[in-house]
Amino acid sequence: FIVQYKILDAAKYLFKVKDPDGTVRDAAEASLRQIIGAHGIDDALTAGKAIIQDETQTRLQEILDSYDTGITVVAVQLQDVHPPDAVVHAFKDVASAKEDKQRFINEAQGYRNNIIPAARGEAARMKLDAEAYAARRVEMADGEATRFLRLYAEYKKAKPVTRQRLYLEAMEEILPRRKKFIVPENTVSLLNLGSMGEILKSVEKTQGGGR
Repeated sequence: FIVQYKILDAAKYLFKVKDPDGTVRDAAEASLRQIIGAHGIDDALTAGKAIIQDETQTRLQEILDSYDTGITVVAVQLQDVHPPDAVVHAFKDVASAKEDKQRFINEAQGYRNNIIPAARGEAARMKLDAEAYAARRVEMADGEATRFLRLYAEYKKAKPVTRQRLYLEAMEEILPRRKKFIVPENTVSLLNLGSMGEILKSVEKTQGGGR
């Protein structure tokens, strides 16, 4: 580390202390050891340097003032900070673990930032699909209700014919593309009707008294 200082009182600097520069050096080392001992090693290795420098400067100034050296400390700067050689590998492992931890946190936050908007977009899409489906169902229900009312009006006018037509239409839907045979009551003959139009004509003739 580096200590920068100025001489405020030349007489005190020259005559009060035998070795002013050596005194500053020894006092600076003692101050730094005291302050470092009060902090964790991580502070000295990372963002705590500024605090250690300020506290060391304050403590060094107190010692120099007690010696009446006539010196004022301008700055204390840590330059090259390393853990002891015996534990340097352990510190590297710890630093690597901290880097991995921060990387995992960043990756998790990135995943969170990606997945939440995607989930919100998917939820909005599903909501729109549901609303569209509900609207279609309502329209279909309205259409079915209207068709039923019209059919009911026709049914009231001609109940037998309408009932027979509904039955034939149901058979046409249940058995599409199949040839149908209608067997009139009280007879053994078969009437082969190939289309719905022919079936309806036959029903109308039967209801009207025709053969």
